[in-house]
Amino acid sequence: MTPREILGAAFASLAAHKLRTGLAMLGIVFGVGAVVAMLAIGAGAEKQALGLVERLGLGNVIVRAKRFDPEQAQEVRRKSAGLAARDALALVDAVPGAVAAVPKIRLEAVRALAGGAKAEATAFGVTPEHAELAHLELAEGRFLDPLDQATSAQVAVLGSAVRRDLFGSEPALGQPIKVGDVWLTVVGVLSSEGGSADAFEGVSIGSTAREIYLPASTAERKFERDPLASPYDEIVVRLADGADPRRAASALGELLNRLHAGAEDYEIVVPEALLEQSRKTQRLFTLVMGAIAGISLLVGGIGIMNILLATVLERTREIGVRRAVGARRSDIGRQFLAEAFAISSVGALAGIALGLGLGRAVSAVAGWPTVVTLPSILLAAGVALAVGLASGTYPANRAAQLDPIDALRYE
Repeated sequence: MTPREILGAAFASLAAHKLRTGLAMLGIVFGVGAVVAMLAIGAGAEKQALGLVERLGLGNVIVRAKRFDPEQAQEVRRKSAGLAARDALALVDAVPGAVAAVPKIRLEAVRALAGGAKAEATAFGVTPEHAELAHLELAEGRFLDPLDQATSAQVAVLGSAVRRDLFGSEPALGQPIKVGDVWLTVVGVLSSEGGSADAFEGVSIGSTAREIYLPASTAERKFERDPLASPYDEIVVRLADGADPRRAASALGELLNRLHAGAEDYEIVVPEALLEQSRKTQRLFTLVMGAIAGISLLVGGIGIMNILLATVLERTREIGVRRAVGARRSDIGRQFLAEAFAISSVGALAGIALGLGLGRAVSAVAGWPTVVTLPSILLAAGVALAVGLASGTYPANRAAQLDPIDALRYE
């Protein structure tokens, strides 16, 4: 028989017992579906992690001021004034590979007003370099420039949600808004494609949609802040290409420890280390889900072996007749291997469809991004076919080894 005839006969035999065949391939369907969905979720999580780390800056080191209750703050401020301009200058001068130190000031509990509209937002005082470090994209206007910083200009760049709440479909550029007790002029609007996560590996990131950016000098001079608060809430240290962020973080910690007289009023975040931790977590998730999917495929393989062994018994006389009219042992073996291949291939196709559906369902319900790749589909299908053929080997050999005379006598 030709390969086409063998496959045709295999599908015809399986079609004659649809329910039994369908039950036998369920393990393959669920196993392949789990593998495809798992890899899609894992790839989506890695893509999201990369996007979040890009906002922090993969080659940066971030120093963040710790928050204390009033009593603790008074005790800490006796030793250290907190993150300040002198820290930023010292970090650039003393830390190997440091190119720039960019401050960030958070203004607490602000409400933006424009005309009769209002918007809840978080306001930050930043320097012009912040847009490049945080990979911010503009939808309208411009970002802050050095002249704004030098003159403490009363200008602002709005997140997309803040712009929508304040102005709706009306023009926003050049319009005045009131942030706290200070009037600012809108000079830019951020793209709505900014990050949406609140935290990554325990580090707060926040969404740009509800953020307002104004010059750091304006935030320092024209907004009231808690006198016990750190002058800067954050300093982002940009490193030169090729510099080791972890080594720079170690040197940075030693320097700040001396400058702050041993007061631990800051924390150091290395985005590269966060990404590596995220990848370790994802690898563990992949191994666990892979083991679950592997068990399902193993169960599917046992199901295929079971149905083929039953088929061998049912078709013993047929095997005897075929051997009597000239069929070789290899012909009989290939026939049953073809049936195993048919079950696993159909199961793999159904599993791929299930996996794609599960990926979309998880993305829609949980809001997690999923990315389906061709290698993941090929891997799942390849493993399913290998399991099917391996499971069909024993029944095929058993059928091929039947004695033709005994097979003809079998009732």
